[in-house]
Amino acid sequence: MVSQEIPSRGRAEPPFAARCGVVRGRSMLALFTSTYTNKVDKKGRVSVPAPFRTLAASQGFSGIFVYPSLDYPAIDGCGAQYFDRLAAAVDELPPFSEEREAFSTAIFGASHQLAFDPEGRISLPEPLLSHAGISEAVVFVGLGQQFRIWEPAAFAAMNAKAAEITRANRARLNWPGRPTSGGAA
Repeated sequence: MVSQEIPSRGRAEPPFAARCGVVRGRSMLALFTSTYTNKVDKKGRVSVPAPFRTLAASQGFSGIFVYPSLDYPAIDGCGAQYFDRLAAAVDELPPFSEEREAFSTAIFGASHQLAFDPEGRISLPEPLLSHAGISEAVVFVGLGQQFRIWEPAAFAAMNAKAAEITRANRARLNWPGRPTSGGAA
């Protein structure tokens, strides 16, 4: 059998690794990105942004996992894959240790597995709404492999602080292609 080269039609095809979802030996992960503001109804229901729903559902559960942020008056959220990795990390701590008990209680004891309703909404439990000071609206903020849900004014303050910290420390990022000297980072 004679093989025949197929003409390219004017587009360069991405390298095989990129087509297969692998970059430099690592699987490519879809990430929670962007910022969305949505209203909360009287029952505590809020529409989860469509890109967040799609990513979470692709991980084997048509919903999200949420728990109180340990560091902020906000709600941390993620899909099943991140939550499984979090559980595995806690499982690596020595059984019956104070640290393992603390992590298990603070994260898993306060977490909620929330399925999407047919309209793509979740019902945020009152303890989480109270922890984050949320009443009328929320801001979903993508953080890569997880996301955070904020009360809008609290997020605005945090976002301003994050921009300031980022500007002051951006030269510390170690990423390919970053100028090593002389150029703006």
